[in-house]
Amino acid sequence: MFFFAYFVSALANLLNVVLVAYMWIIIARAIISWVSPDPYNPIVRFLHRATEPVLRPVRDRLPTLAMGLDLSPMVVVLALYFLREFLVPVLYRIATEIG
Repeated sequence: MFFFAYFVSALANLLNVVLVAYMWIIIARAIISWVSPDPYNPIVRFLHRATEPVLRPVRDRLPTLAMGLDLSPMVVVLALYFLREFLVPVLYRIATEIG
């Protein structure tokens, strides 16, 4: 039973790291979008490929503001923050209840 508790705890740690890393990737994409980046730069291409599958559906559902401000990165970061603050402690709690 201790094995499963350690597994759930490790899963919670991994999920926490992945959510934080993806939040920073989205923040970097938003900051880079303020300037005119070179679309052939490998970093810009990576940021676009890593974030566009998540940002596009949110962007399609959000209304565009008058100045063309894209709020989809902020919505996704808030959703990721909610998952981090809700799901990770739940997994830790499950691990402590098991073991």
